Amino acid sequence: MTALEAFLFADLLGTATWLWLSFFAVVFALLAFDLGVLHRDNHAIGVRESLLLSAGYITMGLLFAVWVYFKKGGDASMDYLTAFLIEKSLSMDNVFVMALIFSFLAIPRQYQHRVLFWGILGAIVLRAIMIGLGAALISRFDWILYMFGAFLVLTGLKMLFSRVDDEPDLANNRFIRWLRNHLQITDRLHGQSFFVRQPDANGRHVLWLTPLFLALILIECADLVFAVDSVPAIFAITQDPFIVYTSNIFAILGLRALYFALAAMIHRFAYL
Repeated sequence: MTALEAFLFADLLGTATWLWLSFFAVVFALLAFDLGVLHRDNHAIGVRESLLLSAGYITMGLLFAVWVYFKKGGDASMDYLTAFLIEKSLSMDNVFVMALIFSFLAIPRQYQHRVLFWGILGAIVLRAIMIGLGAALISRFDWILYMFGAFLVLTGLKMLFSRVDDEPDLANNRFIRWLRNHLQITDRLHGQSFFVRQPDANGRHVLWLTPLFLALILIECADLVFAVDSVPAIFAITQDPFIVYTSNIFAILGLRALYFALAAMIHRFAYL
């Protein structure tokens, strides 16, 4: 066996390395096609385009389940589909939070895709860290699964008893105030730029963050908060990190595409 073969077939968190590499190749190919072909120019994404994009990502997620079936077996494929659906359902609130963030910061629709694209890359990294830590804890402490099960119960109760009219008060949010007080953030947008150079209080030209980058920070933080609910819930179903992670990422891809349908409907109907 050559060194390359040894690397590709080496065990990585219970799954051959080449399976992980294949997954990342598919995801990054989808993202490259999304940004490089479908959205080369900044434009407001309409309902039809959003639904087609979301359907495409969902189809890829389901096709991946078929691939898992042939590579890891029927049980793994069923676990993947279950985890995929749970992540979809638990992350729907995330779509509305994104709409609130964009509305609060007055981010034009034509720039929102850019924020969510880089947000997906951040989510890929953050979810990998969370799921890797979760897998490490489970392998060392079996009782942690009971805690994950409790998370699932608490999440269900929260969804059952939460009020429909409960909305985050972003204007008085302490975290946003802290960011504005400790980071140099411009008061207005500068096109699609996340950063811009302009004078500070001493007249020196320094790097400032734009509201576009602030939106990216808030969306990443919101995704992290929702992941605290969804990741333990999926670990309560399967302890295979490959299944947990891949189902998470494919579900996120489809949901963020679906966001633009919501944004377009809000734009059309003032009282929605």
